[in-house]
Amino acid sequence: MSQQLPDVQASSPTVSIGLNRVGVTGVEKLVEIDRNGDRPIVLMAEFEVFVDLPKWRKGADMSRNMEVIDETLEIAVDDTASGVEDVCGTAAERLLEKHDYTTQAEVRMEARYVVHDQTPESDRLTQSTADIIASATATDEETREEIGARVTGMTVCPCSQGMSAARARETLLDLGVDDETIEQFLDAVPQPGHSQRGHATLTVESSGAPDLDVIDIIDVARDSMSARIYNLAKRPDEDHMTYDAHADAKFVEDCVRSMAEGVTERFSHLSDDAVITMKQSNDESIHQHNAHAERVADMAELRAELNGTQD
Repeated sequence: MSQQLPDVQASSPTVSIGLNRVGVTGVEKLVEIDRNGDRPIVLMAEFEVFVDLPKWRKGADMSRNMEVIDETLEIAVDDTASGVEDVCGTAAERLLEKHDYTTQAEVRMEARYVVHDQTPESDRLTQSTADIIASATATDEETREEIGARVTGMTVCPCSQGMSAARARETLLDLGVDDETIEQFLDAVPQPGHSQRGHATLTVESSGAPDLDVIDIIDVARDSMSARIYNLAKRPDEDHMTYDAHADAKFVEDCVRSMAEGVTERFSHLSDDAVITMKQSNDESIHQHNAHAERVADMAELRAELNGTQD
């Protein structure tokens, strides 16, 4: 005769305080993403899974719930999905069904994705990487899904470039070069400025699937910085990247604003209530600190600001 083991997790806690997020992290799963007839994208993804816990319950049955969570994710990733945000949404909704004491379930996912590139001048095949970010939050009222990416690029500081341009202008004047020729030279040859590796993060959250291709999100994020970077670079490619970056010097703030502009232009079909998160962090080359800027806004706000209809 089997012994009936006590369900300690279902008992009352000593301190009656509810918890926002209880669950597991570091859950690794293989996910296949459909590409409309092309070979599916295969990702080794890492999930975080949480539910909220009421104040009257001691614990979330973690050992038994891990089995439920694993089963939920297995079902969610069993078939080729249309998007990683859909995987998260399916998992969050099933978790909400499985936990009769919770009001909200959250699933987050990150995975490294390989982007196939061609170098800008030598036209060589190469690869770069991006971190795909997806999440979903399910309640009884709705399920909100998020899809996005974190990418790396290059930025050049406009301030230091401006000081270099001033030095060049003064030197050319001392050499007897006329003003018109100086300006023509400075327009054609961007002056040096300290450069840094930049990290752009762009995510879109909406009620239901945002209906976006993650490749388009990656492109908008990469193009928001001074220049794209490539793992393989012959000398003509290095020259191209260096020139492009200095021809489009950007502060960390400029990168976020460029992302906002890119989102409104590239994703004009998004609903007004879609929430856009844009972050830029730069590994400063001449400082020990890093620079950071971000903006979170819905599409209605971004459209109004960029159209000049909101202060």
